[in-house]
Amino acid sequence: MTLRPGVYLQDRYEIIDQIGSGGMSTVYKAKCHKLNRLVAIKVLKEEFSSDSNFVSKFKMEAQAAAGLAHPNIVSVYDVVDEGSLHYIVMELIEGITLKTYIASKGYLEIKESIGIAIQVAQGIAAAHEQHIIHRDIKPQNMIISKDGKVKVADFGIARAVSAQTMSSAAMGSVHYISPEQARGGFSDERSDIYSLGITMYEMVTGRVPFQGETTVAIALAHLEDAIVPPSVYNPEIPISLERIILKCTEKKPDRRYASAMEVIADLRRILAEPEEEYVRGMADYARTVPAVPVDITEGATVPLSGRELAQIKEATRDEEHAGSQEPVVDVMPARRPARRRMTEAERRFHREEDDGANVQLERLLAVVGIVAAVIIVIVLFVVVSHLSGLFQSSSGLFGSHASQETENGVDTETLADTEVYMPDVVDLSEDLAEAKLKESNLNMKRSYAFYDDIEKGMVAEQDPEAGEIVSRWSSVNVVISNGTDKIDLSALGIGEMEATDAQLLLENKQLTVAIVEEESDTVASGQVIRYEPELAVEGDTVTLYVSTGPHVDLVAVPVIVGQTEEEAIAMLAEAGLTPGDTATEASDTVEVGVIISQSGGENGMIEPGGQVSYVVSSGPATTTTQRYVASINDVYDFSNLIGPGAKSSTFTVMVRLHQKDSDGSDIYKELMSTRTIVGDVLLPISYTSIESMNGTDEGEVEVVDVKSGAVLKTYQLTFFAMD
Repeated sequence: MTLRPGVYLQDRYEIIDQIGSGGMSTVYKAKCHKLNRLVAIKVLKEEFSSDSNFVSKFKMEAQAAAGLAHPNIVSVYDVVDEGSLHYIVMELIEGITLKTYIASKGYLEIKESIGIAIQVAQGIAAAHEQHIIHRDIKPQNMIISKDGKVKVADFGIARAVSAQTMSSAAMGSVHYISPEQARGGFSDERSDIYSLGITMYEMVTGRVPFQGETTVAIALAHLEDAIVPPSVYNPEIPISLERIILKCTEKKPDRRYASAMEVIADLRRILAEPEEEYVRGMADYARTVPAVPVDITEGATVPLSGRELAQIKEATRDEEHAGSQEPVVDVMPARRPARRRMTEAERRFHREEDDGANVQLERLLAVVGIVAAVIIVIVLFVVVSHLSGLFQSSSGLFGSHASQETENGVDTETLADTEVYMPDVVDLSEDLAEAKLKESNLNMKRSYAFYDDIEKGMVAEQDPEAGEIVSRWSSVNVVISNGTDKIDLSALGIGEMEATDAQLLLENKQLTVAIVEEESDTVASGQVIRYEPELAVEGDTVTLYVSTGPHVDLVAVPVIVGQTEEEAIAMLAEAGLTPGDTATEASDTVEVGVIISQSGGENGMIEPGGQVSYVVSSGPATTTTQRYVASINDVYDFSNLIGPGAKSSTFTVMVRLHQKDSDGSDIYKELMSTRTIVGDVLLPISYTSIESMNGTDEGEVEVVDVKSGAVLKTYQLTFFAMD
């Protein structure tokens, strides 16, 4: 049955709109006209409403859930039977489900996941304290409000549904059920912890660990398949968080956390020690490094679940001859790298690589042979040349170094055919020097250096020197001038610049700048008067002499610290000075209105008419303490403890506020003094203005049995800041 907007239930709840629908119920937004507030109404679908056993269990559990009061649990206000309608009236949360939130982001950041998990675990822990087990913990039952608070819903429906046969309607839940639930066995608080672990797994990886085409296949996976460590899908997961998830999802309940409070404690510890392996009492899972994915099709990689990995391993054993293109990820405890067979493409690549190496070797051998042949030819040429010269000398046709008469009658040394005189190329340009050497059958070997007195591009030195006898085709070492490596500061025009501009220009040329201020009657203040040196190389220091303007007789700055502001102003006026920037500052040692500090002038001197700034004391700093106030309005029924004999029993009780001090110790404040109450009397727990003792917004009201010291009832408080 679909409820239309405008329909009234119990003449109290006006249906506004349908806001959701699940496998078992439809949720509507409604307004309670009696209390003038918006509520959510979850109406059982017809197929469940016709089952009397289901309805009775649903009502019983919903009524139990109505007793839960916790910031991380959706409050249940009422459980109603109205004809064929069976519905729950509950708190309306403006927000989205955790399932939708994960789907929108792909997966959640680590700190965000831990924060959500702690809030969910706090709600579960509060329910477990009241001996209420959810049995259907999943992201679809967790609502994130607009202010970021997470609340767990559907405590009323969970247990009733757990007795039903799994069907397609339960497809969303079967991904999160514990092995004992899948087996149909007894389930307790540790079943909720398992489902919480699966939920944390989905938050940090964006996927559930077990998947299948039917609910039965998924349930069997919970019973039989090993869970793939979440770090396989998200390597950024801290090892401590992974171990918490794996401990929550142990197959055997006695290997999981014993309570949700233990989960909360370890989750909070992660924030301080994310990489510490402090989780104990679980199988020694090794953090698995995922194998490099191998392309199945063009550019495609396949993410693998635990079942797919097992199937691939089995197929690899059965079909060794075929080879495998899928990556195999080792999920066993041993820390060894994943292995896979080499694909045909990889084999072909390695064959080509080997062939290429052989070709390169052959080319190298060929080059070596050619070089060896050239060397042999050169050696033979030299030997033949020397033998030829020897024969010519012995025959008397040519004298190797015979003295002969020149045209002007001076004896000169006669050269052999393989020798020449070294020409003079110093002070020639690089091109002319090379041409002159070529005329003499010589090769020019260049090098470059800086010379302050030789123009760039001119030959500065040569070796051998001019006139020496050298072998034809030998190399001549020639040094070409690069000009000076010094910067001509006069060419930069810094003598006509502002000091700041000149400094920036010189520093851009890798020079260090030193500023010296001088008075000048002719150069404006801030202008460069002169500089030194005229030439500088990178790294040198250039001193800029900067004008401070004409000489000015400075006046002494009076000491106004310790004076009142009126006295300080008068002293400055008497010295021909004016107040500059003024400010106030709190001080526990300086009286109000007295000067704490002053600034202005250098070395106690300042030019006439200059400004002196100061700070005035405003007296001791005032501190305000923020007040936090809470209220509670409830009654406590002692008959819940003693049953039918309530009238004949009495209790000596007190009511107190319980908080933690800054050092973590317990502190208490008495709200109701010791009082003896008959067991059938309702004890009012009504306080409109409870002020926080420790200045925080957390605390609880406790009903205490004075004789035994036992806490009979605890009410969680949320304090609000007061102006």
